[in-house]
Amino acid sequence: MGSILTWVAQSGVVQGVIIGATLAFLTAILVMNAAARTITTTVNGWSAIRRCGQPGNGVLVRAACAKALPIVNVFEEAAYWTAATDGSGQTLTGRHEYLVRFPAGQLPPNDAFWSLTMTDAVGYMVKNPINRSSFDDRSNLVRNADGSIDIYLQQRPPAGHEQNWLPSPSGKFKLMLRVYLPGSAILDETYRVPPVVKAG
Repeated sequence: MGSILTWVAQSGVVQGVIIGATLAFLTAILVMNAAARTITTTVNGWSAIRRCGQPGNGVLVRAACAKALPIVNVFEEAAYWTAATDGSGQTLTGRHEYLVRFPAGQLPPNDAFWSLTMTDAVGYMVKNPINRSSFDDRSNLVRNADGSIDIYLQQRPPAGHEQNWLPSPSGKFKLMLRVYLPGSAILDETYRVPPVVKAG
């Protein structure tokens, strides 16, 4: 038995298996990323995959969805958008201050609730002095005089607007907007999530 193991170790079989498995894994990642790009819609810097969770999806689409959103409902039950860039396509980073303005009456329409969460570039919650990483429809956001709502994304508290502040990390970050039981304007694609705008 020992001689067989020695032969296998010296023959290159093990190295070949390792190299082959690694190449297969990397190829699968590239294929799934390509598939995800073909079914992703991006508007105002916010990306969504509407096809995830549908029973008619093929193996490749299901794999791409599982990689992008490991646990996901059909879009009609829960709509998800992610943003790693601002509305002009620049990477979100704590070096800048940003603003998301929802016009009056334009918070995400739903029959359940919505939430906006900030994470670091990997997807972990951002530690900050006020222990706030998200807003939702119960957050008592302060409205402007015209009824619009501004959400501030920056490291330092915005003077006079602390109630609407999500503290950002020093490095790159991303946002996820979830809308549960999305309204008809989301389902028929007439609703647009406002862009993240660089404010400073």
